[in-house]
Amino acid sequence: MKVEILASVMNTTLPETVEHMNLQSDAVIINQCDRLTYEEMKIAGHGGSAEADPREEYLIRYYSFPERGIGRSRNEAILRAEGDICLFSDADIVYEDGYETAILAEFERNPEADMIIFNITVEEERRTYHITERKRVRWYNCGRYGAVSFAIRRDRLLESGITFSLLFGGGAKYSNGEDSLFLTEFIKKGYRVYTAPVTIGREEAGESSWFRGYNEKFFHDRGVLYHYLYGRLEWILALRFLYAHKSTLCVDVPLKQAKRWMREGIREAKRR
Repeated sequence: MKVEILASVMNTTLPETVEHMNLQSDAVIINQCDRLTYEEMKIAGHGGSAEADPREEYLIRYYSFPERGIGRSRNEAILRAEGDICLFSDADIVYEDGYETAILAEFERNPEADMIIFNITVEEERRTYHITERKRVRWYNCGRYGAVSFAIRRDRLLESGITFSLLFGGGAKYSNGEDSLFLTEFIKKGYRVYTAPVTIGREEAGESSWFRGYNEKFFHDRGVLYHYLYGRLEWILALRFLYAHKSTLCVDVPLKQAKRWMREGIREAKRR
């Protein structure tokens, strides 16, 4: 089996992306820019173990498109994927040496897994999860995981027919949540998702493409997202979210106001 990175980047070049991300596997890179071009590069394989053939080559395919949006970029990459295991990624992810070997080892360990979620090291204030055990992920507790931690069997991905929403995420109408929607739909279709306490890379600190503080847009967009994620349970789980994190979310905004904004988002989603 082979791992293939499916990465969304913006205004980069092929050589700098390969070097910066420490790519050691096949990859499809979608570059959001102002041109329409295609490039490719072959890099020497590392393999991540002493037994690996150092002459093995990996193929990096680099597509530049003028369209914008993280969901659109990820979907473009899915259409061009050829690897057995697809690993979603962004330009700010730097991979550990031997990540391909580590990922393949987990799929060999758990042949029932259609997707495995791995650890990506992030700054403490941005961290939403840290995996310490191997267990199955369910629809009601999958919202904490970002797409850059998803490794998925390509045949299961194509079989499912699931793609990333164009309504949510960087460059879309609503701030974020495209990864939670993708994962929830995948699980609800009956596919098996597991966690692995294995770190495969780190996220470099930088300015978020969507987060501008806990303001009206944040709460409104979260309300929209909760409607699509939870349906009739939307308001109950919205309240749970607000009360569980009010010490962080409601420092500058009163809890009552945050509730109002989230409810307005839910109502907007219902009208769509």
